[in-house]
Amino acid sequence: MARANHYVPRISRFLVCVLFHERKRRNVPMTQLLDELLTDALKTTPGWEVARNQLSESSVSKDMDRQEVDR
Repeated sequence: MARANHYVPRISRFLVCVLFHERKRRNVPMTQLLDELLTDALKTTPGWEVARNQLSESSVSKDMDRQEVDR
């Protein structure tokens, strides 16, 4: 099996449980919940700007721009 090319953080069991129940409450997929929570928490940080500049020519940045417009 191939190894992941990206860092995969470990999340505490408690937070996984919280996320699971919040996902059910909102009736959304876990990936959508995580994307929304992380975007809302990070979009005003310096790291967001660094990543945006770093990826400005890639489709990732264009996808993020589209998501911001959709919200």
